[in-house]
Amino acid sequence: MMQPDGHHLAELNFGVLKHDWEDPRIAEFTNNLDRVNTLAENSPGFVWRMTDDDMEAGQLDASGVFGGNPLVASTLSVWEDAASLEHFVWNTIHRRFYEKRRQWFDGEGQSNFVMWWVPIGHRPTLQEGMERFSYWQKHGDSDYAFGWSYLQNVKAWREKQCG
Repeated sequence: MMQPDGHHLAELNFGVLKHDWEDPRIAEFTNNLDRVNTLAENSPGFVWRMTDDDMEAGQLDASGVFGGNPLVASTLSVWEDAASLEHFVWNTIHRRFYEKRRQWFDGEGQSNFVMWWVPIGHRPTLQEGMERFSYWQKHGDSDYAFGWSYLQNVKAWREKQCG
């Protein structure tokens, strides 16, 4: 799949924490959120990320896509291209936290991550992201929603993913 002209790459990833946000067993994760988010925002190719306040409101909305679950942690962002996102995910400190995700999150073996193309300037919503994720879970990779394997020009995820 090649990137359509006039488009950027959107991604949604989410998980359900094994413990409350204040629990010391997930402190390494929670204490580094700002560090990882700042790194993302300063990475080449980064375009936009849903703010922490908007993300929290969306996560805690009882009628929203996560049903108000207070243990959900999620990120919704836009990148210029797949290579930029791939570099951030697999070649920065982010990878260290990705490798430890099973310590902090339920759902071992699940992929709660989806990507899709958005017109330049578009800011996706959580609802849009979950619609793409649900479609991808039901139908697999397509031009509408996809995982890393659908992108032919990225390779680091194959070499560096853990489990």
